[in-house]
Amino acid sequence: MLQQRLSIITLGVRDLAASRRFYVDTLGWTPQDDNPQIVFFQMGGYALALFDIEQLAEDIGASAQPPERRGYNGFTLAHNLGSIEEVDALFAALDQAGADIIKPPEKVFWGGYSGYFADPDGHPWEVAYNPFVVIDADGRMWPKEDAE
Repeated sequence: MLQQRLSIITLGVRDLAASRRFYVDTLGWTPQDDNPQIVFFQMGGYALALFDIEQLAEDIGASAQPPERRGYNGFTLAHNLGSIEEVDALFAALDQAGADIIKPPEKVFWGGYSGYFADPDGHPWEVAYNPFVVIDADGRMWPKEDAE
């Protein structure tokens, strides 16, 4: 079923530029690229992403969640797979197992394919296919140009 690993930790932030400055200038981290929409940092096998909190809420459909089961507090956990078919197969297995599917997989604005499910405490997990990265044999995610 779901391998025991993380791909991305995404933190919803109110001011992306200020957050980027903190991670780069204060912590001394190096961002993966200069994308003005999202900031990625490689984290030794997974990545930390900074993304606008309102856009992140919209992406996971946070406004439609029942408050007694789900909570959105500015972050999601993500698990990336190598194809759309793998995402669909995992969601079918999750659905069969009775998982709380909060957003079925679909093509998304950033060019990939993803959906969300919640754990028993309501923490949102994204399962995604990202055509701009590769997943290596250790489950690590790399930009395609770095993998070639």
